[in-house]
Amino acid sequence: MPTINAGTGPGRSRPEILTRLRRTAVPWATPLYVGGIQLGAYAAARLPGPRRTELLRAHSTNVANLRAGRWRTLVTSAAFVEHPLPLPYGAALLAALGTAEARWGTGRAAGVFLAGHIGASLLVYGGLRAREHGRPVHGPTEDATTQALDVGASYGFNATVGALAATVPHRGIRAAATGGLLALATAPVLRRGRTFTDAGHLAALALGVAMGAGMRRATGGGAGTKRG
Repeated sequence: MPTINAGTGPGRSRPEILTRLRRTAVPWATPLYVGGIQLGAYAAARLPGPRRTELLRAHSTNVANLRAGRWRTLVTSAAFVEHPLPLPYGAALLAALGTAEARWGTGRAAGVFLAGHIGASLLVYGGLRAREHGRPVHGPTEDATTQALDVGASYGFNATVGALAATVPHRGIRAAATGGLLALATAPVLRRGRTFTDAGHLAALALGVAMGAGMRRATGGGAGTKRG
């Protein structure tokens, strides 16, 4: 009676094949998402100015909305952009999210994107509230950031790019990629004209790097990659 190799038998090869198929599947959620926000941006651009501003503000993760308990904006803000995506940015968004979806599967890629988007939004909100409490008692209680338009895919994009860099197989390239990205995201935060969005981009990137490192450790060397 022939023996069956434990590493190639039916009980183990099938899950391995399914895992490989999931990793190499053609991304479908990424083009739907990017195409959806682009179409939404063109549709919003046709609205009267005040109506468009009202729509975007209602879905912004600004201090006013989160302070009032409108937590749904932590998710819905990722479905809107202030202006139609420029071609280079749209292509970069498609490339990063599509690569993540192909490597990790739709669920995990979406989880990284949303965790980075929501996490960075909450960190920025916490920082703005702390600054608000630190103002003099008789000083102004609100500024332009309280009602700011804060929508878009940039936080999730930064988190995804950070996670992709942290799961590069080769150790040296991985260190250079993550270090370079963190340096690039830190530079705007250190300048005098920095905005809360600059801080959000850095926070999202750092969260993505942390998530990528966690996935790499959990899979013994990389999420869908070889040990580097």
